[in-house]
Amino acid sequence: MARGFNKVILMGNLARDPEIRYTVDKRAWARFTVAVSFAWKNKNGEFQEGTDFIPIVAWGPLAERCGRYLRKGSAVLVEGKIKVRGYEAKDGSGKKYTTDVAADDVQFVGPKRSAETEEPGGPSEFADGGRPPSFADDANFGKSVREKGFTGDFPMDISEMADEEGTPESDIPF
Repeated sequence: MARGFNKVILMGNLARDPEIRYTVDKRAWARFTVAVSFAWKNKNGEFQEGTDFIPIVAWGPLAERCGRYLRKGSAVLVEGKIKVRGYEAKDGSGKKYTTDVAADDVQFVGPKRSAETEEPGGPSEFADGGRPPSFADDANFGKSVREKGFTGDFPMDISEMADEEGTPESDIPF
């Protein structure tokens, strides 16, 4: 049997705040929904718009970071895989199935939060000095970017990067 490939990349906005729960062995998991907008032309040539609401599940430290930083309306980029789970219905009506995206990585892609745009009770700035967090492996993600001294927000302009002699890099640093 041939090996399969299951990879999902979504970019959209949270439709609701993440719901954080813990398993009996105290492992965190977060459930949230990402609204992904799309457009198409109908048979009359007119543009139509629609939105899909994709359920996302994150586990462990990633789930805790999602719960800490993300709120309804936050723009995110989610990488993961499609998971289909089956369970027996409590009402005895048989087996039910649910499909969601198991997140491997979640990137905050929205603008910086400020005290004026915060919802009551939320943090007034990010822990790393006001920049949006990276939800990838904190120790390794963007290492080459940080080594080059880049401190701005993404999307970045590669011309801002320079090598040791002060000349711009010709290739992408990550």
